[in-house]
Amino acid sequence: MNDQDDDLFAREMGDVKKIQRDERVPLEKDKPSPQSLDVRRAAAAAVTRKDTNFLSGEHIDPVQPLDILEFKRAGVQHGVYRKLRLGKYSIDARLDLHRMTVEEARGALYQFIRDCMDNDIRCALITHGKGEGRAKPALLKSCVANWLPMFDDVLAFHSAQKHHGASGATYILLKKSEQKRQENWERHSRRKNNDD
Repeated sequence: MNDQDDDLFAREMGDVKKIQRDERVPLEKDKPSPQSLDVRRAAAAAVTRKDTNFLSGEHIDPVQPLDILEFKRAGVQHGVYRKLRLGKYSIDARLDLHRMTVEEARGALYQFIRDCMDNDIRCALITHGKGEGRAKPALLKSCVANWLPMFDDVLAFHSAQKHHGASGATYILLKKSEQKRQENWERHSRRKNNDD
């Protein structure tokens, strides 16, 4: 811009006045009561807990009431799986899903597996029933069969022996915790050193 442009601009803008703003009034919100805050916190915590449950009830492949459930991850030794299948491991924890809705069973199973891992449980029994004579036969059994492989901590599962519920219950074999693995390694190292 040159001086001529500056003069032209000044003449054109000569009668322009600055717009005055009204003072803004700060809004004060009502402060929530302590009880209201507690309710909100509990609701938020419930949503957070629910969101961590990765089990889905949306697509469940159905199984029949008398079907045998079986699953084994790669790396699980045949002898270990056979011992599980035959009910030879001691059952350290049990979960009964009878009379639960799918959503209740979903939450209960998720928490049960977490609790088992937190407490170094290796073998557990889940009783889900056969669901014979129902409008949707073997619904909870189907859910369990679909959900258990979703847990990385579940190494294997198999329908139970007759005295534990047969096809209405399932044995599960869980990973060892890091602490248990370390204890086993130390025990085997000591045994090996004593043999030398």
